[in-house]
Amino acid sequence: MRKLKELLKDKLTEEELKLVKSSFDIVGSKEKAVAIIEIPKELEEKKGLIAEAIMKLNKNVKSVLRKISGRRGDLRLREFELVAGNPNTEVLHKENGYILKLDPQKVYFSPREATERMRIAKQVKAGEKVLVMFSGVGPYCIAIAKFQPLVEKVYGIEINPIAHKYAEENVRINKLSHKIVLIEGDVRDVYKNFKNFFDRIVMPLPLGGEEFLELAVYCLKKGGYIHFYSWGLEEDPYVKGMKIIEKFVKAYKIIGKRLVLPYAPRKWKVCIDLQVLNDEK
Repeated sequence: MRKLKELLKDKLTEEELKLVKSSFDIVGSKEKAVAIIEIPKELEEKKGLIAEAIMKLNKNVKSVLRKISGRRGDLRLREFELVAGNPNTEVLHKENGYILKLDPQKVYFSPREATERMRIAKQVKAGEKVLVMFSGVGPYCIAIAKFQPLVEKVYGIEINPIAHKYAEENVRINKLSHKIVLIEGDVRDVYKNFKNFFDRIVMPLPLGGEEFLELAVYCLKKGGYIHFYSWGLEEDPYVKGMKIIEKFVKAYKIIGKRLVLPYAPRKWKVCIDLQVLNDEK
């Protein structure tokens, strides 16, 4: 980031340099990548200069997208503005030894959660049946099947048809069709087919998770595990998630709690790992 500001120091005032965001996401590979940035309104007229500087520093970045909205709707998509570069923003993203094909303008994907995906994958035991709700382009499904080859099956449910198609392709690319079952649809419509079916359920949706926790318990075997994602304020990041768990789960044991990544100023995306002990569904 220091190099970016050095590159811009002759083109921006000192006050403007202070407003340049300290980090941004890069999705893609060494061959082709997309940078996703935030630019405050005060720098509106300088957005092109900032984008050009990013592309100069990162030769693999072929497009720069600016966030112009938060995640919205059932598909959890942002609106973006193409500030510079190629309008074709489909990339092959590489992480943890597997490949994900996606277009960040059309699907939800966070490259910052690669470590979290590995953390979950390493907890999965041989012989488990695992459900990933809101599975997107398949990163959690693929990470689990890749790093626990003795998993029985990993199921992914995704409502966004474009993300579902990418997930199908990603499963083929990573040669995991024998381990992963992908379902296009709304979790609220699909869950009834899986009563007491899964050993572990991953719920990587921080906003609105309370609408689905009861459904997860319905699908879980007695003694199974849920990785429940929520968000919380910096001073007590887990209190909101714990209140939701207490409301919908009759008996449980907390296995762990983790700060995943900053969600907004003074807010964090968090994960609470729990074992569900009750057998009343």
